[in-house]
Amino acid sequence: MSAAALNITIDRKAYPASSGGKARVAIENLKLSVSDSEFLCIVGPSGCGKTTLLNLIAGIDGDASGAVFLENGQPLEAIRVSYMFQTPRLLPWMTVRDNVRVVLDETTEKDERAEQLLERMDLADSLNEFPNRLSGGMQRRVALARAFATEPQLLLLDEPFVSLDLPVGNLLRQLLLDLWKTRPTTVIFVTHDLREAIYLADRIVFLSRGPSHVVLEKSVDLVRPRKIDDPEIDRFRNDLLSEHQSLLHGTASPASEEK
Repeated sequence: MSAAALNITIDRKAYPASSGGKARVAIENLKLSVSDSEFLCIVGPSGCGKTTLLNLIAGIDGDASGAVFLENGQPLEAIRVSYMFQTPRLLPWMTVRDNVRVVLDETTEKDERAEQLLERMDLADSLNEFPNRLSGGMQRRVALARAFATEPQLLLLDEPFVSLDLPVGNLLRQLLLDLWKTRPTTVIFVTHDLREAIYLADRIVFLSRGPSHVVLEKSVDLVRPRKIDDPEIDRFRNDLLSEHQSLLHGTASPASEEK
């Protein structure tokens, strides 16, 4: 089965006010399409609703007016979806191997797949370790292996490499790209780091401040494989920031990173 192509329309997503005042509208009039096997990055100001959007796409949050459908008109439930969160969310009472196997059927073939993925993550010597014995970077590798274990047609990632030091973060970005190339999957990746988005993405979507909507979409025309420290990424980034500022006439830049 091929990867997913989908259409996303969020007419309105609001959170009720805790003190009985006005509801806070997080997303309004947002429309977005994603192509089969595309690597799409979403960036925007802190608090603009990027995680909310992922939760709506995943079906974790169904309290919004709008719809998320596959391009063929089927609901998203018709395909396999994986979600990698900001924190690894490993089960502390399970070993590394079992944290990946838990999302798979109980078959020998599936067990082998879990171990193969963990070996690709350079975790072959840690299969029987528990999460509290692993570094933060190693825990993220386990979470990434688990996300790919079911061979998802759609993979959602919410700032999965945030707070990691640069070498570890770069290693995980490369592992993600390697897995994506091996088995094409439609990826929607949320980040606040514009350089990371340019390094990873086929296309970047910028969200406005809340209530958020799409203000700019840009294809990344840099040849793969890319290097995250390539001066071309900085050039592309500066051009994007200039284009975004010309659209918004002095409002905050699309990402909250330091310039």
